[in-house]
Amino acid sequence: MLLRNATIATMTGDRAYGLIEAGAVSFADGKIRWVGPESDLPAEFAETGEDMEGRLITPALIDCHTHIVFGGDRAGEFEMRLNGASYEEVARAGGGIVSTVTATRETSEDDLLADALTRADALIAEGVSVIEIKSGYGLDVDTELKMLRVARRVAASRDVRVKTSFLGAHAVPAEYKGRNADYIAEVCLPALEQAAEEGLADAVDGFCEGIAFSVEEIEPVFAKAKELGLPVKLHAEQLSNIGGTKLAAKYGALSADHVEYADESDAQALAGSGSVAVILPGAFYTLHETQLPPIEAFRKHGVPMALATDCNPGSSPLASLLLTMNMGCTLFRMTPEEALAGVTSHAAQALGLDDTGVIAPGNRADLAVWDVAQPAELAYRIGFNPLNRRIFGGEG
Repeated sequence: MLLRNATIATMTGDRAYGLIEAGAVSFADGKIRWVGPESDLPAEFAETGEDMEGRLITPALIDCHTHIVFGGDRAGEFEMRLNGASYEEVARAGGGIVSTVTATRETSEDDLLADALTRADALIAEGVSVIEIKSGYGLDVDTELKMLRVARRVAASRDVRVKTSFLGAHAVPAEYKGRNADYIAEVCLPALEQAAEEGLADAVDGFCEGIAFSVEEIEPVFAKAKELGLPVKLHAEQLSNIGGTKLAAKYGALSADHVEYADESDAQALAGSGSVAVILPGAFYTLHETQLPPIEAFRKHGVPMALATDCNPGSSPLASLLLTMNMGCTLFRMTPEEALAGVTSHAAQALGLDDTGVIAPGNRADLAVWDVAQPAELAYRIGFNPLNRRIFGGEG
């Protein structure tokens, strides 16, 4: 197939957005064969082609941090808080992560899948071709594995790639309250071993924070991941700075996520490890946070920045990657080019993917065609989806 007469943001090279005006892209057998100015199109690729009428083509989008598999919802506690209830009062009423854990444990695999697909469909409708999905709302062996099986079924049910992350070290369940180390040893590590044995986990994640797990408590999880040959990621420096980002860098993590409280030394550590800083404005917005991630430090030290929805029932009930791009720009002063790289090339890097995220020969033909005149429009508009079509593996 040949798409011609298009503006193409390849997200490669030295030009802004890797932009090609009056461009064409050729692909076959699910792979990109050639991309460049239409005037340079080799004769061997000069099929009649399809006229894009000047539309913008980008790599298909990638949501590199989500929690879209979960039971129940937390709209009730959202309403309680807006009516003046404190977090403590919400918790006493059974709200918070405990309510999601309870609901997820009680929800069947089929019902979890049905709900997750509604969220996946919202992302796919915005040109998304890859979704990362975490476990972490089971906090027991059986439910953590159930969540990962559902994540695999999302990919089997839709034309989308799914990368799974085992997040057993997300919180401490009520039955282990005050016994974090026991929970890691007795539940998290055995669940991780079983997930790896069943091929359910593509990476291992954790929540390193004062309200979750310390650096010392996360380290055995990362050591086990290394033993199993699985890459690591980490929720780090979201609410305070306790050393999670440097731990992620020490283990060569694919990414450190949230990072609002990271500092320049953390940026230097990520730069040295090649890890991606995943920026999550949805949680910042929902929780009314005021501490901005150190965007300028990441720029200064050349740390790649990804953007993701963090779609989850509590702190970021956000299922729009386009809105996430706008929020990254308006809340954190990222540029529109950084935002688009954040949901394409850098998001691919945050998932360890080297065959997508940029438009280049040999990569998968995962593309998004937009009814816009320039790439900045994707981050500029609010609540508007200009997707014309999504091409997944050369089809669409």
